Amino acid sequence: MALPMCCSAQRYGISRLVRGFKNSYFPSVDMKPKLPPRLTAVSGGVIRRHWQRLLRIRERLRFSEETIHLFFAGTVGVLGGVTNFIFVSSVEWLKTFSLGSSGDLVDVAYGLLEWQRLLIPALGGIGAGLVLYWGLRLAGPQGASNVLEVVVAGDGRLRMRSALVKAVSSLLTIVSGASIGREGSITQLTATFASRLGQGVGWEPYRLRLLVACGAASGLAAAYNAPVAGAVFAAQIVLGSFSMTHFAPVVFASVIATMVSRFFFGIAPLYRVIAFEDPSLGQLPLFLLLGILSGGLGAVFLKMLQFCEERFARLNLMIYDRLGLGGLLVGCIAIYVPEVWGNGYGVTNKILMEEFLEIPSPILFMAALLLAKLLATVVSVGSGAVGGVFTPTLFLGAALGSLFGTVAHQLGWAGNIHVGAFALVGMGSILSATVHSPLLAVILVFEISLNYSLMPPLMLACAVSTVIARRLHPDSIYTEPLRRKGVDMDRDIDGAGAAMSKTVGDLMRTPSPPLRETATFREIADQFLRSPNNFFLVVDAENRFLGIIALHDLKEYLNAGQELNSVIAFDVMRPPPRCLTPNQRLLEALPILMASELRNVPVVNNVREFRLVGSVARAEALGLLSAAIATPKPTGV
Repeated sequence: MALPMCCSAQRYGISRLVRGFKNSYFPSVDMKPKLPPRLTAVSGGVIRRHWQRLLRIRERLRFSEETIHLFFAGTVGVLGGVTNFIFVSSVEWLKTFSLGSSGDLVDVAYGLLEWQRLLIPALGGIGAGLVLYWGLRLAGPQGASNVLEVVVAGDGRLRMRSALVKAVSSLLTIVSGASIGREGSITQLTATFASRLGQGVGWEPYRLRLLVACGAASGLAAAYNAPVAGAVFAAQIVLGSFSMTHFAPVVFASVIATMVSRFFFGIAPLYRVIAFEDPSLGQLPLFLLLGILSGGLGAVFLKMLQFCEERFARLNLMIYDRLGLGGLLVGCIAIYVPEVWGNGYGVTNKILMEEFLEIPSPILFMAALLLAKLLATVVSVGSGAVGGVFTPTLFLGAALGSLFGTVAHQLGWAGNIHVGAFALVGMGSILSATVHSPLLAVILVFEISLNYSLMPPLMLACAVSTVIARRLHPDSIYTEPLRRKGVDMDRDIDGAGAAMSKTVGDLMRTPSPPLRETATFREIADQFLRSPNNFFLVVDAENRFLGIIALHDLKEYLNAGQELNSVIAFDVMRPPPRCLTPNQRLLEALPILMASELRNVPVVNNVREFRLVGSVARAEALGLLSAAIATPKPTGV
């Protein structure tokens, strides 16, 4: 076997010698093939005469960044529609397989015995918890999985394995009757697919965050057949910006996702609503009062969620025990009120169609239904179940509106206003109180009902409920988990101009490969030899930023002998400098940028976890700020 290798090496060496001999002794000989002189002259003349036209053609054929964003947004939209179809089909199949029926979960609950209503949610919670416990361990290191977190305080990277594990857990939770919605998992899955698509083509963090927002928009739009609401959700809640650079891709993704979803499920509205007459001016105070009550209930709902999450966390139980306990509590409620099973879609439709008004004591029944659903939702979410809260929140709003409308009719205040009209307005006002977005609530309720006659009272109630809820509970259901991690969610623009309103996340890039804290001295030296950087960041196994190593920090170790073998990065590094966070405005980051001696200033997700997510070129950021300060403001006439 050695002879062929030897001959090959000899041939390789001889060929190199021959090439060197030719280049040394015959330097004027051109070994490249030549075109015929006539053809060369003709092509050269054509190029000289038409070079400007050729340049213009090249510019027209070159795709702009906005075009590329729209193309990928459309791809994400297709993924959103298909993901919605697969997830909904999986829920129906698993429901048929485990419960023997594919109908609404409330109808299934009525056909079960009391002990079955008690145990099925508990067993489903244990199964969902076991999937999370073992699945996340097998999935490997966990990064940020909250869609809003990776956009506001991250690099837009979502882990596929974690998302798939949580989707399977959510399937078990939903099918077993927990008071949780499926829209949360659909949105999470689509956003993860979008993030992985961007990572696959090597996109920078600012583009990844836009793709994640497109995924969130298409997931919500497909789940509710509501393209405008999906786009508004992504722009206002996820991105915090309605600029056309951001808004056009999320609109495109929402529309494509909705059309794909309609191909599978049709164009019918999600909720059935009876015909309403337009309310008069004198009846608007009733909706104003409903908005005040909705704001109060929304704040109570958020406080109960926070309280329940903290109590479950203090129990120090394993995740499967917590979810099993949460399911058991839901089962206890379902023994007496089976309507709490599932996300409440079917019951909400019955409330809107005023079917519960025919039973004896509708006021007591609706009050009990409202309280039971509130407790079931709080327990399900607080125990750690994976899913959405949009649909259960709409249930609570419909129940509150129906209760309010029934009482108003009993007192003779409602006139000719249908109870279903109060229920529909209650859906929007409760949703607005929990997400702190009247615009999103108004548009979503309109799109899922296709009823325009109640828009003025709906807008009034949503605006009032948001003001009341923010007064009683400053954080929304999306921003509160981030506040606990130390992420500042204040996105108000101070009017200092477009450059001043940019965030660190808008300029953030992928950081240079950091060193592990256990890297040996030889590995550190090799890293400096291969890179033009004078500084390297040091992180631990969970990517937490621990410190930096400068090139001249290695000087004191150059005269060392064998003891260099025991020196690691942790011994050499300095403490970490002041860092940026993705949601900081550039003007707020100016002191850190000015004081830093690094060309690329590190960016961490938040000041508590201190996980390295990117870096910002100091010269680029300072250049933007200098240009904004130097630009004269136009004077008014």
